[in-house]
Amino acid sequence: MLFMCHQMAMQKEANDKQKAEELRKQQSCLKVPIIWVLGGPGSGKGTQCEKIVQKYGFVHLSTGDLLRAEVASGSPKGKDLAIIMKEGRLVSNDDVLDLLEKAIREKSLDAKGFLIDGYPREKNQGVAFEKKIAPVDLIIYFECEDETLVNRIMGRAAASTEKRADDNEQTVKARILTFRGNTNAILSQYTDRTLTLNAERTVDEIFCDVTCALDCLLQKKNLEASDR
Repeated sequence: MLFMCHQMAMQKEANDKQKAEELRKQQSCLKVPIIWVLGGPGSGKGTQCEKIVQKYGFVHLSTGDLLRAEVASGSPKGKDLAIIMKEGRLVSNDDVLDLLEKAIREKSLDAKGFLIDGYPREKNQGVAFEKKIAPVDLIIYFECEDETLVNRIMGRAAASTEKRADDNEQTVKARILTFRGNTNAILSQYTDRTLTLNAERTVDEIFCDVTCALDCLLQKKNLEASDR
């Protein structure tokens, strides 16, 4: 019995080492930038992501879109996720990371860069992402005053033909409060890789700062690649 347990422990250690080596190789091959795009609801990060994709050809990955696509695929994993989401439960971070890893791996040969939109949502998720997938190169955080976010969201809700139960000021303020707490904890871990932009300005003014940051990042990544 003890011998069998010892064998199992050795096998697990060997598997862990193999996975760690595979991850190291994957990360070393990923020469394109990985960027986390964060911002409160109504901050305009979606618009900026669209402009980044148009200018730089980066792959835009949203965890919400990945989850919906997996469910729509009808795969065994998608069926499990559909049940979880239908019951109103939170999808585990391991499942979300698996989807992100799969999407990045599938597009890593042709991608010019990756925009991870709205992720991580919590401090531990950022740590898990870097451990499982790859280090983040840059975090772009679109900062807005709470009042601006509330006004933008309520304005959208008023103009929309589809009315949602959570489109009320009290719920919106609660969402923003939760977002602030989680995001502050995330950004405190990555002060040296975070670019905070004033998102109260016009779309073009904000994007001008975005392009300056991305041009510098791409230049740095190209130099790193040439030195290898």
